[in-house]
Amino acid sequence: MEHGSYKDQSASTFSLAEDHTLANALRFTLNQDPRVSVCGYSIPHPSEARVNIRVQTTGDSAKEVLKDSCQDLMMICQHVRSTFDQAVTDFKNNNGSESE
Repeated sequence: MEHGSYKDQSASTFSLAEDHTLANALRFTLNQDPRVSVCGYSIPHPSEARVNIRVQTTGDSAKEVLKDSCQDLMMICQHVRSTFDQAVTDFKNNNGSESE
C-alpha cells in the first residue's frame, strides 16, 4: 500500500507485509540509486509483520524507483545464487573424490 501525495509523486511511504530482512535489503539498493535523496524504513510494532519504507527522490516517481530497486535486488539475489551454485559444483568436482 502506498501512502503519499497525488501532487508530489517524488515522495511516498510504502507499507509492506514484510520484516527487517527485506526492508534492509531494499534500503540498501535504494541508497545505491542516484535518483534517491532519502530513504529509510521503520517497523510500526514488533509483533506485526509490517514495514513502512519511505522513499524521497530527486524528481522521479518514488513508486517507479522502488520498483526498479526491487528488480535490482532480485538480480543481486540471482547472481549470489548462481555464484554459490557454481562454487558448490566446483567444490564437488575438485574435492568429491577425496571425501569418499
